[in-house]
Amino acid sequence: MIQPTPPIELAGTADHLVGDIAVLDDAFIESLGAVCPIDVSVAVTADVSRDWWPMSMHWALAGEVPRRAGAVARPTTTAQVSDVARLCNLAKVPLTVAGGRSGVCGASVPVFGGVVLDITAMQGIVSVDEVSGIVEVLPGTFGPDMEDELRSAHGLTVGHFPQSFDIATVGGWVACRGAGQYSTRYGKIEDMVVGLEVVLADGSVISTGGSPAAAMGPDLNQLFLGSEGTLGIITRVWLRAHPVPAEGRRTAYAFDSFEHGLEACRRIIRRGATPAVLRLYDAAESARGQGGDGRQNMLLVLDEGDPVVIDAVMAIVDDVAVSLGAENLGSALVDAWMHHRNDTSALQALTRKGFVVDTLEIAAPWSALGNIFAAVRTEMLAVPHARAATCHLSHSYLDGACLYFTFAATPPPDAVEATYVALWDAGQRAVLAHGGNLSHHHGVGLNRSRFMIEALGPAHGILVAMKHALDPNGILNPGKMALPSPFGHVAWP
Repeated sequence: MIQPTPPIELAGTADHLVGDIAVLDDAFIESLGAVCPIDVSVAVTADVSRDWWPMSMHWALAGEVPRRAGAVARPTTTAQVSDVARLCNLAKVPLTVAGGRSGVCGASVPVFGGVVLDITAMQGIVSVDEVSGIVEVLPGTFGPDMEDELRSAHGLTVGHFPQSFDIATVGGWVACRGAGQYSTRYGKIEDMVVGLEVVLADGSVISTGGSPAAAMGPDLNQLFLGSEGTLGIITRVWLRAHPVPAEGRRTAYAFDSFEHGLEACRRIIRRGATPAVLRLYDAAESARGQGGDGRQNMLLVLDEGDPVVIDAVMAIVDDVAVSLGAENLGSALVDAWMHHRNDTSALQALTRKGFVVDTLEIAAPWSALGNIFAAVRTEMLAVPHARAATCHLSHSYLDGACLYFTFAATPPPDAVEATYVALWDAGQRAVLAHGGNLSHHHGVGLNRSRFMIEALGPAHGILVAMKHALDPNGILNPGKMALPSPFGHVAWP
């Protein structure tokens, strides 16, 4: 079974965040160990208290974790998760859930210490309904383990392939409302979830969903999808699965401008074609990773499924692309992308050299994408020490799409954190000002919490009310999503 992958070497175990922290006494630790396997060693608690948030990688090289938990609990059953939650709730101890810890926003960082609930021991497919195409899976299951078993034993695929596929868990996909690279065909994770088993803050266990469609009040699956462990702990997931595709087709196109590529993607989707992959790279990203000459904007297209459907989809794609002046480049670029699409080694290498590197992914209506594309790059490049701000379109919908920005800066060592914050402030606020949302699939975590009220407006009060109703003691993943915390204050940024 796959285990969590460390984001970068950890040179020490000191806390970086300054502020209030919950201290676990011996009696509580003894009670915790009586209901669930735990570890309180400094090395283990430090390692489990971090994820792939790029800012925390700089801290790791300096010998710091964002904030170290007092204990790590490793349940193997829903009953143990329930017992841990009940104990933490009674003792008013912060409880932060972690899976593969592949998140890039600090969602699994225990801001106030307390207990980290590591669910990666809860792995495996529980059952498969081949007739209905429904897979019951435990939350600590990693993507490759699930897909390999589904394909080899059942001829099925869920179709969820995020860039973090090799290092992320099913529970993390659901908790952060993730998207896979084939989402235009299969949907985001919220489109795949049939039902959930969830442990609430007081230890009670509930089930949500379970049918293809229902009119039984609000969809309670959606209450926990994207809640990042602040409203409940996901302990079991039922997912929709598809037959393994019979055929696949690939091709690429070069456009003379990113805007023409955007219009092509819009027309393709509006005509009803939904290729699994529809990825448009601006000129800079095309030159860096897709074989472009610095002027071309590359569109990579991949579809899979029934040959009759693929023929129709690819015919529409070609008709639209050619009508907008694109050059058909064949399949070689898509073949190359398939081989390197999940490689993250550049992030670690650049971080070790002192670069500030991160990504900002958002969604917006088609009518707003052009302005967001221009504004975000302009605002980010105006930040002192900024070196690059590039973009690609990664997920498309009938009404809009996701733009995914990659940015880099080379500040002096004493300005790394300030530069990182300034870049995020510039880019995220440019998105919000021009009609984009806060996040498409990376979630909120700690890094984006400061934008939540700005992004949601008065609706944030509804989220606060749900938090109070489901977690009145505020123990679940406190310090995130701009939710009130009873544990005090920790400064970030």
